[in-house]
Amino acid sequence: MEFYRLSAIEIAARVRAGKLSASQILAAHIERIEALDNIFNCFTARTFERARAEAALVDAKVQAGQEPGPLAGVPFAVKNLFDIEGLATVAGSKIRRAAPPAKMDAPHIVRLNEAGAVLLGALNMDEFAYGFVTENAHDGPVRNPHDPARICGGSSGGSVGALAAGFCALSLGSDTNGSIRLPAGLAGVYGLKPTYGRVTREGTFPFVDSFDHIGPFARSVADLALAYDVLQDEDRASPALGQEIDPTRVAMLDGWFRHGASAEMLEAVRSVAEGLGGTASATLPEAERARAAAFCITAFEGGQLHKPDLIARPWDYDHATVPRLIAGALQPAEVVYQAQRLRAWFRARALELLERYDLLLAPATPITAPLIGQPSFDLAGEEVPLRANIGLYTQPISFIGLPVVCVPVASAGLPRGVQIIAAPGREALALAAAARLEEKGVLAAKVVP
Repeated sequence: MEFYRLSAIEIAARVRAGKLSASQILAAHIERIEALDNIFNCFTARTFERARAEAALVDAKVQAGQEPGPLAGVPFAVKNLFDIEGLATVAGSKIRRAAPPAKMDAPHIVRLNEAGAVLLGALNMDEFAYGFVTENAHDGPVRNPHDPARICGGSSGGSVGALAAGFCALSLGSDTNGSIRLPAGLAGVYGLKPTYGRVTREGTFPFVDSFDHIGPFARSVADLALAYDVLQDEDRASPALGQEIDPTRVAMLDGWFRHGASAEMLEAVRSVAEGLGGTASATLPEAERARAAAFCITAFEGGQLHKPDLIARPWDYDHATVPRLIAGALQPAEVVYQAQRLRAWFRARALELLERYDLLLAPATPITAPLIGQPSFDLAGEEVPLRANIGLYTQPISFIGLPVVCVPVASAGLPRGVQIIAAPGREALALAAAARLEEKGVLAAKVVP
């Protein structure tokens, strides 16, 4: 049996019923990781001995007739900026490899373990989460399982690569400017960026405190909703997956969110809109300026956080990271002040739009997965740097903390992701829309054979 194709909910149901053991599930996933991760390069640390102990505990509970949890036996892994007891939290860097090991797990790992899930290890990422490609200078690139010559995106590249490769059934990542949505779109899996602050950031290495988010990845909407439920307490999404979606309150974002998008990405957005019955278009004004402001705040806060190491050991940073952090640290305060003013104004405009519409739709990326090492791409007839511009549709949204479900649109070619954007606290509605689309066959997560 190809256990790696089972959803998290299917795994848990079979383990809870005694039809499969958590140890069997784990062994199959370990075998797959050991056979294929030398190709895809998703893991930077493996916690297999710990996982065997966790799986044995789940099996013992099942055999004793005890409750093993809603994620019984489900293998998961986390971006390597999450604290894992006994491991240094490297956050994709060389500098932190000598850091003391974490004394305890991040709360997210604790919650998933308590729900019966089994931790496989830590996953590759862009250094300090500052990037969209996961071509890490220290750990190497994550290769897209759908075409190993291509990127998985970033900064949570290992998190989506591990899911698409069948190495785990759930994974965790972070999103500052698009680092959940962009890689989910390029790798053909589901990703949830919750409302800012809805899921704790405790136990994770920061990047930009103003808009860092923590969220899950999965290969089905039900799995994504269940993982979200386990991670937080405020808004139980799973029971709401069947709620109705009003098609008159669904709109495709135009203007900036269509600028330069390839025909296949625009078609993906139309497919999602049609699946929900929506025909309207809407404008989120000044999105381009909002993106510029997000750049300024990102560079400034990141630069200030890293200033001591930038002074003492700049040569130990990824060559793609260090110039941006140095430039950010040197920004005048006036620039950041004006960026924050625009942020408040832009958030108010977005909330006004979300009074008229329940859900807004936009591409996750302007193009499908680029090649590893590709320096640029065509954006509306202009050749632009890839690293700086592939997140142009995600940055304005995380900038103001809105919840987004990134969904994989069914296609024969490379994966195409679409953002389903909702008002703060309305994750359940975005997930319900995704569930409806999945049921209709508009969406389909991809896993390699």
